[in-house]
Order: sequence, then structure tokens, then C-alpha cells
Amino acid sequence: MISFFTKYKIIFYLSNFILILLYLFPGSLIGYFLYGDFKLQPQITRDYIISSNHLYAFAILSLIGFLTYKNSKKIKYLSGYLIAVSIFLEIFHNFIPERSFEYSDLFGNLAGVIIVIIVFNLLKIYENSKN
Repeated sequence: MISFFTKYKIIFYLSNFILILLYLFPGSLIGYFLYGDFKLQPQITRDYIISSNHLYAFAILSLIGFLTYKNSKKIKYLSGYLIAVSIFLEIFHNFIPERSFEYSDLFGNLAGVIIVIIVFNLLKIYENSKN
């Protein structure tokens, strides 16, 4: 299963494209498909300190990215890219109509990326100690 992602990097690229499209669209495309209203945002779980939707979205994107580049030397670049994208996409909400910058969304984005980075590094340490 894991080698599936390394063979088909298009899945990671397509995931990036879809996330960027959903993020930069003025309104909620998912809300429109589910409720018929661009202003309604579906909520998967309750928000606490951070936005849970943003945490899930960036954790999934990061997981796909790390599975795609698991055996590559580009992991540091991937980590930097994911952190930069999570920050810049939220900053762009300042300039998009019907969207607004929120710190809870920004921290949700970053938490999703950082959790996957930590888990990936812990698994790598475990694999190295096993050998």
C-alpha cells in the first residue's frame, strides 16, 4: 500500500491542487455541494483551540506527502513546503472575499503538518533502532 504512493506521485500533486482550490475559492465549495449554500461550512468535529477541519485536511495532505516521498532525500524540503503552504494559504484569506484569516485555522493547519512530521520521525527512529 505504501509503495502505491511512491509509484503514483500524481496523487500527492492532485491532493495539493484540490486543497489549494478549496482554500482559495471565495466561499465553501463543499458547503455548496452538501447544503446548496456557498456560505455554509461543514464541520466534521467540534473546534477546540484549533480548527479541526484544518487539522484533518493538512494531516491528510502531509501523510500523503510523506508516504509519497518516504524513501527520498527530499523529506526536509517536503516538510518546509508543507509548513509554508499551511501558513501562506491562511494568510491569503485576508485578501479573498467571503474568507477571513483566523489564528485557530492557522494553528490547525500547522498542527496537522507537525503531528505527521513528528510521527514520521518517530517511526524512522524506531526503524533505525530495529536494524
